Amino acid sequence: MFSLLRYLSSSQLVPKTLNPRIHPISKRLHRSMGVSSLKVAWRKDPTLDAAIERDKRFRLCSRVVREVLNEPGQRIPLRYLEKRRERLSLPFRAKTFLSRFPNLLELYPDRIKPSSPPVPFLRPSPRLLSFLSLHSSIYSRLEPLVLSKICKLLMMSRHRALPAHKLFSVKRDFALPDDFLVSVVGRHPHLFRLVGAEGDHLELVSWPEEYARSVIEHRADEESRIIGVRMRPNFAIRLPKGFYLRREMREWTRDWLEIPYISPYEDASGLHPSSPEMEKRNVAVFHELLSLSVLRRMAVPVVGKFSEEYRFSNEFANTFTRHPGIFYVSLKGGIKTAMLREAYDEQGELVDRDPFLQIKDNFMEMMEEGHREWMERIRNKREAVQKDLELMARKNAELFVGDYETCTDGRSQQVKSSTDGNK
Repeated sequence: MFSLLRYLSSSQLVPKTLNPRIHPISKRLHRSMGVSSLKVAWRKDPTLDAAIERDKRFRLCSRVVREVLNEPGQRIPLRYLEKRRERLSLPFRAKTFLSRFPNLLELYPDRIKPSSPPVPFLRPSPRLLSFLSLHSSIYSRLEPLVLSKICKLLMMSRHRALPAHKLFSVKRDFALPDDFLVSVVGRHPHLFRLVGAEGDHLELVSWPEEYARSVIEHRADEESRIIGVRMRPNFAIRLPKGFYLRREMREWTRDWLEIPYISPYEDASGLHPSSPEMEKRNVAVFHELLSLSVLRRMAVPVVGKFSEEYRFSNEFANTFTRHPGIFYVSLKGGIKTAMLREAYDEQGELVDRDPFLQIKDNFMEMMEEGHREWMERIRNKREAVQKDLELMARKNAELFVGDYETCTDGRSQQVKSSTDGNK
């Protein structure tokens, strides 16, 4: 088993047969097991699940903040936000959210209508406005990275074009700015144009060769430079501890890895949908998509939105579970999330960090700072209550002792009077 893992995880030298369409290994794979018949049992990975769980608070805060920022004038009545709790998956009242994260939003009185009485409104706090200014400067600095991501997404598609609304639906996954059609696409007419009856599709005008290399190909180039021997691109396999593949699946995977790598930027129109080569190409596209994402993970239904444009089959989701050494599918949050194993270390922390993660880090620092302030207030309040209780207990004890002594003195006096009377 361990020798297999070492074999699967190593890059192979360039074979003599370079055409992946006619590689002899493919014939053996066709005869052994069909791609659709491959079954690998799903196994939970607590470490990678924890990586998603750690972002739970961040996702909640970012949803609420976006809700306010998307309002006209970036202001909203508090009671309107309260009515949207279910849609925002806000587990507590809006006022509770404000108290737990005090430096994100601030309350102020305003009127919904000129004739109406003042009611509580929400707007970005000065701390949040400072973050948004930094956010804009980071996007300006990283515009070349945004440009490359848009180009790569288009270059992998069937017709080198994607519906604009689908790109908008994944803008947070790939860190595309809200106005990327204007701020990025509009400034590069030599690369992009809007087509369609209503200009609802973004099309690639020219082929930028500098972006036509995948992450795996760049990694092979770097290995070749360090070692001094040309290495062929291949997937890194990292099975979790204790994971076991059936013998026939191990043999299939070994043979499948011997097929030359097919770049996601190559034309796949000549590949048979159920061929091992198409499986190789699909895995390459999934790997590249997750590598382009900020967190190196994406919700499986979101990936499925691009099935037509990227030539995915109806059962594309099974590809993630067929290759457990490359991907992991988490079920956290009630949704399937495909994760790139090689991007995370043994503690579930990202080692392949996207430059745009700086924005998330800054937001979380601001968010946690406010949360610590709230925790400190709660702790001080509890300590004050505890001190009050202790003080009351001491006073009650002193009163009890005083009453007891008074009662004892009274009884002693009565006994003394009785004794004197008897005498």
